[in-house]
Amino acid sequence: MKDGIRSFSFLDKWYPGTGEYDKHFEEGVYSCAGCGTPLYRSTTKFNSGCGWPAFYEGLPGAINRTPDPDGMRVEITCAACGGHVGHVFKGEGFPTPTDERHCVNSISLKFVPANS
Repeated sequence: MKDGIRSFSFLDKWYPGTGEYDKHFEEGVYSCAGCGTPLYRSTTKFNSGCGWPAFYEGLPGAINRTPDPDGMRVEITCAACGGHVGHVFKGEGFPTPTDERHCVNSISLKFVPANS
């Protein structure tokens, strides 16, 4: 651990429905749990039914995308610290402006309410 924060480049499996932000829909910003960089606005969060928090787009410049070696998925990481955030999927047919689903691990996020 660095500064008391577990590295987000882990390979642990976070099971669907176990994270605190899957069904969380308050107004605010979701930031990187590792470095505090804002990643997502709550207005881009939607219920995909996958069991993990889902967003249709990140804040400009906040998220890096890297195809997994097998080409099946695209990993998303915090652009500031490189912490693993989740994976992004395209073309699943969700009624969102981008037709993307950022499937994010709750442990990778910290929520900051709009009124704080």
